[in-house]
Amino acid sequence: MKMTNLVQLLKQGYFVMPLYLFQRRDKLNLSMEEFVFLVYLVNRGDKALFDLQKIKEDLQYETKEIMNLISLLTEKKLLSVNVHKNERGIMEETIDLSLFYDKIGLLLVEDINASKEESTNMYEQFEKEFGRTLSPMEYEIIKAWIDANMKEEFILRALKEATYNGVSNLRYIDKILYEWNRKGFKTIEDIERHEQERRKEMKPKTSSKEETFDYNWFDEEDHEE
Repeated sequence: MKMTNLVQLLKQGYFVMPLYLFQRRDKLNLSMEEFVFLVYLVNRGDKALFDLQKIKEDLQYETKEIMNLISLLTEKKLLSVNVHKNERGIMEETIDLSLFYDKIGLLLVEDINASKEESTNMYEQFEKEFGRTLSPMEYEIIKAWIDANMKEEFILRALKEATYNGVSNLRYIDKILYEWNRKGFKTIEDIERHEQERRKEMKPKTSSKEETFDYNWFDEEDHEE
């Protein structure tokens, strides 16, 4: 599909591109052309009448291109073309997306299971570092971080910093995460760069052995104008 044709299709106002489908394009093994065509079919609805002329008008495709895309998506088990008689006894073809929805459903289950596994590992890591079982309230706090899409590497880094400083409560860790977010840190490298700058400011003469964590985050704001 030419970019101008895609833009024109979007301007028509009914062409919706599901975010989840876009994010899982690679898992579905779709080329961009296949992806756009599949999204177009999703917008038309499941088991829609196979109206070749309308598809040609909407997408500005040649018949050969449309049939090739249908063949490719059929081979990938994302759709099927069914032939049946309508109420008037006339044979007609419909494009059935049931296979596509089945595959999306499986991907959703896989993602949910993966998320649960990551969360379980996160809780286990906290219990290992704290040397005790987490309380129900602590589980909820960690879950809130995860649900807020807090980066796992940030949470574990804050946990490491807390235990390094001998602190085993989530209030301290939450303060660390809050400060990192307030300062706009996006990567672990941003955090490390900031720590290095702080060490230079607070300890001009350091030993040859650098410490990774050497200040209290509850006093962080007191050092800033």
